[in-house]
Amino acid sequence: MIDDIKKDSTERMAKSLDSLKQELTKLRTGRAHASLLDHLTVSYYGNDTPLNQVASVGVSDARTLLITPWERNMVGPIEKAIMKSDLGLNPVTAGTAIRVPLPPLTEERRRDLVKIVRHEGEGAKVAIRNIRRDANGQFKALLKEKKITEDAERQAQDEMQKLTDRYIQDVDKMLAAKETELMEI
Repeated sequence: MIDDIKKDSTERMAKSLDSLKQELTKLRTGRAHASLLDHLTVSYYGNDTPLNQVASVGVSDARTLLITPWERNMVGPIEKAIMKSDLGLNPVTAGTAIRVPLPPLTEERRRDLVKIVRHEGEGAKVAIRNIRRDANGQFKALLKEKKITEDAERQAQDEMQKLTDRYIQDVDKMLAAKETELMEI
């Protein structure tokens, strides 16, 4: 029973870490990378479809993304989706291809992005701590039902704390890496 709770908690903490990683890839640094547009959806024959299913997204140079739609009539909807997104990018259509230039970041915008990164990181840490709290509650319930001993409960809580500390340390490493990436010019 204790092992099942620990396994479930580990999986949930790993998912929290993956979620943070995805959120951090959405934050734009000075360099162009195709994952910047992964979360965009385009109206494709009335259905919202992920951008990478209606076009190929590539990097033409360090500050420009190149989007090539599979179908010629998708240029307009893709352009609209990029303009409506919260990324603040202005696509430029060149025939059947769409170029998305990434403007250089100002120092003020970099600081704002660092604040956002820290906020996202704090959210991930809170999620991890909530998972620990849930697991400890389950351990206490098992103790109350007399399915485990007090020593087993205390040992399980200690192991859960070590697991939590490890995942929070991973979050801190991810945040530090993203902050240095944002602040370099």
